[in-house]
Amino acid sequence: MPSVSGSVPSGLSTMPSRATTSSGSRGSTRARSASRGGLGAGLVEIARVPLRDPATAVMADPQVAEARRFCVRCEKPVGRGREGRPGRAEGFCPHCGTAFSFLPRLGPGDVINGRYEILGALAYGGLGWIYLARDRNVSDTVSDRWVVLKGLINTSDADAMASAVAERRFLVELDHPNIVKIHDFVEHPDPRTGTPVGYIVMEYVGGQSLRDMLLARRRDMGQRALPLPEVLAYGIEILPALDYLHDRNLLFCDFKPDNVIHAEEQLKLIDLGAVRHVDDLTSAIFGTPGYQAPEVGTVGPSVASDIYTVGRALAVLSLDFRGFSSTYANRLPDPAEAPLFAAEMSYHRLLRRATHADPERRFSSAGEMSEQLLGVLREVLSAADGLPRPAVSRQFTPERRAFGTDAGEVVMGLAGRSWGAGGGIPPGAIAPAPPAVSAALPLPQVDVLDPGAGFLASLGTTDPGELVHHLSNAPVRSVEVALRLARARIERGDLAGAAADLDRLGAADPYDWRVDWYRGLLALTANRAAEARVAFDAVYDALPGEPAARLALAASAECSGDRALAARLYDRVWRVDRGYLSAAFGLARIRFLTGDRAGALAVLDQVPDSSSQHVAAQVAAVRASLPGLAGATGPDDLLRASARLEQLGLDVERQTRLTIEVLEVALAWLRSRQAPGPGTRILGHELTERGLRFGLEHAYRTLAQLAREPQLRIALVDHANAVRPRTLV
Repeated sequence: MPSVSGSVPSGLSTMPSRATTSSGSRGSTRARSASRGGLGAGLVEIARVPLRDPATAVMADPQVAEARRFCVRCEKPVGRGREGRPGRAEGFCPHCGTAFSFLPRLGPGDVINGRYEILGALAYGGLGWIYLARDRNVSDTVSDRWVVLKGLINTSDADAMASAVAERRFLVELDHPNIVKIHDFVEHPDPRTGTPVGYIVMEYVGGQSLRDMLLARRRDMGQRALPLPEVLAYGIEILPALDYLHDRNLLFCDFKPDNVIHAEEQLKLIDLGAVRHVDDLTSAIFGTPGYQAPEVGTVGPSVASDIYTVGRALAVLSLDFRGFSSTYANRLPDPAEAPLFAAEMSYHRLLRRATHADPERRFSSAGEMSEQLLGVLREVLSAADGLPRPAVSRQFTPERRAFGTDAGEVVMGLAGRSWGAGGGIPPGAIAPAPPAVSAALPLPQVDVLDPGAGFLASLGTTDPGELVHHLSNAPVRSVEVALRLARARIERGDLAGAAADLDRLGAADPYDWRVDWYRGLLALTANRAAEARVAFDAVYDALPGEPAARLALAASAECSGDRALAARLYDRVWRVDRGYLSAAFGLARIRFLTGDRAGALAVLDQVPDSSSQHVAAQVAAVRASLPGLAGATGPDDLLRASARLEQLGLDVERQTRLTIEVLEVALAWLRSRQAPGPGTRILGHELTERGLRFGLEHAYRTLAQLAREPQLRIALVDHANAVRPRTLV
């Protein structure tokens, strides 16, 4: 049965749309608190939605369209017209005999419980009419207090009555800034039958529902989705409200865009008619097709099914999602069908986890989902404007060291030519060695609530052999101790022992992403990059908002030969957090090797002066500026490389080695091209063969003076003699 009948005024929503029965209910309060802030944690500016004058929201002629009239019991059409005659608004279902009425029971001027004066009907939903009223007890003060009364479709409907009673029993105690406040529960005689009818009294929330905002964008702008940053901000803002409910063993059950109001600068979760306790095994379960998790009908609602509804709601708001309750009722579109998913991998993975067919694969709590949503939002915003938005991760340490930054210093070969004068190849132009990546990647943070956390903090050694001994004989057994033991075995080189440890942990908890992370580190240490990629891909699925997960997948993709994926992920990591220096070098490396020299230089120049890798980045930029590769063809390239080198301020030995590399490349370039105009100088030497040879001779002799080994010193002097201009024939 449809969830809404007729037009829903701004600032209001309807009751849950459909009731199903279940013999049980599964759920858990694995939720963790998520910090609150402004919309999108203050990262997204969204126009304020002005509060609507409540009096203007009242329906002038409250009717339910015939196409939206269904029996509350069998859900078959009722009250339909035939042969040009309008259908009856009241009567009995011809299929099951259940009485129906689509007429408001209350009208303007009615006073409920001697306190609430009805102004009129606002909307009609799955459980009945919604009315606007003035609270007489506070109306004569500074301003009126407007409230909303929700009644029932039919007092003979046991499921609807039970739902209302459930609201009265525990919802009046809820107090959260993002949840509509329930003020009271009152009864009033039905004017037709005299039978008492229950009404829930709640605060009036102005503004617009997210569904109304989506429909307005379609109507006014021809766009079938809200901007992704806005959608992510809405999710981040409203998930703490669900977390609040879950912490109190309550399930919302019917989350959808209709049930979220944006009023001024705040979001409010409304329509609590489907809320139930996690251990409620008997009450009817309300939900909406297209949003409700597939397992609810058999095992009942849970925290995981609430997470599912949020994922579906985000998808509806962000995609041109026609067919979400039919074609895509139990799945998301593929990236080929949804360009947004192709462009935003992290967002796609977030929704895939939130709406996974296996409830155990979904986020364990609304707080966890909110944390990952915030990470995805940072990534999306930084990708759009290039401004970093770093944040301290609660899941990972920083990277232990930067990988792929080796400066590749020029050294001398005894054959009489410089090693490393590679025509401008930047440091680490070849993919970094997988074991070096394994030793540099971030590590999962230790869970301070783990029984072994204190023991791990007391360990005073870093020697892998000693750690294996201490951890194998630890006085406490826990997951964190077992993970640390596996890591120590990897660092010691006992890969078989580490694999056995991780297999045991994976068998005990197949949903622990940390096991996959250490499996990835193990595979890299063993030079099995393709296997590592599979493991880190699983971590990225579990933690789509974590830059560390994207970095690990990028590195393993690069090591296994997939430069396209590696570059895409390195770029996203570097844009959001300049602390991941490995991402900068990886992105520059791949851009250079694929012909984008300007792009490589742009990334290297973004490494800040304060970074320990700033000099390495500039050395890389010097090499990337040299002609011979990646489209560098003119003397201007040599001049730029020379200027960069002169500004570096390296020590004498490193400066001389890099000078040799630049002059060697310049000499090779000069021999194959027409000489530039007179007066052009590179590192203080004229850009002629004679000038460059003099410069090389001087540099080789300088290195010879610095050499400690006699054999190398002799080789350098011989090379200086060989390169002098007078040796030319």
